[in-house]
Amino acid sequence: MRILFLTHRLPYAPNRGDRIRAYYLLREMSRFAAVSLFSLVHDDEEAAQREHVPFARDVTCVRVRRVRNLVRGAARLATRRPLTHSLLDAPGAHAALTRLVESTPPDLVVAFCSGMARFALESPLNDRPFVLDMVDVDSAKWAHLARMSRGLYRWVYRREARTLSAFEAIAAKRAEVTLVINERERNTLLQIAPGARVSIVPVGIDFDAFTPPGPPVSSPTVIFCGVMDYYPNEQGVCWFAKQVWPRVRAARPDARFVIVGSGPTRAIRKLAVRDASIEVVGRVPAVQPYLWKSAVSVAPLHVAQGLQTKVFEALAAGLPVVVTAAVWAGLPPEAHQGCLTANDPNDFADAVLKLLRCSAEERRRQAASASLDRLRWSERLRRLEGILREASARHPRYSTGSNS
Repeated sequence: MRILFLTHRLPYAPNRGDRIRAYYLLREMSRFAAVSLFSLVHDDEEAAQREHVPFARDVTCVRVRRVRNLVRGAARLATRRPLTHSLLDAPGAHAALTRLVESTPPDLVVAFCSGMARFALESPLNDRPFVLDMVDVDSAKWAHLARMSRGLYRWVYRREARTLSAFEAIAAKRAEVTLVINERERNTLLQIAPGARVSIVPVGIDFDAFTPPGPPVSSPTVIFCGVMDYYPNEQGVCWFAKQVWPRVRAARPDARFVIVGSGPTRAIRKLAVRDASIEVVGRVPAVQPYLWKSAVSVAPLHVAQGLQTKVFEALAAGLPVVVTAAVWAGLPPEAHQGCLTANDPNDFADAVLKLLRCSAEERRRQAASASLDRLRWSERLRRLEGILREASARHPRYSTGSNS
């Protein structure tokens, strides 16, 4: 079988939620198929990783021009085109895809996220069977953000929810099957696209990569790991720092809050300026050393439609996690034992303090009570081959059944 895998970011290095899932999908597909990767790249650093991408038979990258796309996206706000698609425009994408199809005709196209599904529905791929890994339903996230916002932002988010939802319905109905990460996302998608064929392929964890090398620490360090220019992360961390953290510090003056992740915004950087107990680390080569030096992890997101690999990683690193109800609802039952849930600032602070009062050994035991072994990527993706082969077999003109 020959698969053309379309991604909106290069799936290497696997250092953020979307890249992590795409990386392990690529690894799994390479077991039973020859995979050509077509990826958008957004900066020189990402483009430089092209030669290091494993598992793919070949890798084609096309550069996204951010400033150009922002201008064009603003000009198209009066149309029905989702802003997501405008921001992922890439000059040369059509020509590159045409060359790929002519040189190595795919038996199946796998599009990662709704932002890449439009390529699967356009020439030269629109006559090929395709599978959409929607991961989560993006339009639901924008609708939630609209409800939480005001003024121009509310209008833009509401428009994006409306236009992207209309596209997601078309894409899900055109796809041989659409993949989502959990039952919540499946139900959300079926409200948008009744009758679509939807399968759940959950998120996993590379458990061994996060297993702590030594005993737990006793220092009262609270940590958040995530991409910090992603608005739900920024909003959640600012809420925690302003509404929850002062309550924690009142009871534990020795506590520290460490924020780890690429792209910290001005609002995030200001948190450390105003409070010496808060540290903004920014991008790091690996998050594991920071997790291993911490006592408690938090996931204070109030918009949490998508990947919550940050929770899995913290649990695997031996940290219990305090999460909001929105995050809790998207987690598999196997992870719940290692988490406490709270929404109100006082309740969230109480949950953090409860864990800080525990001994380091008790905290690690709580994290270990999560059944993470069943969340390994090899287990979570075990159905993928059957799903993709069945999708390809519906179009015998393109199905070879071979690994060449």
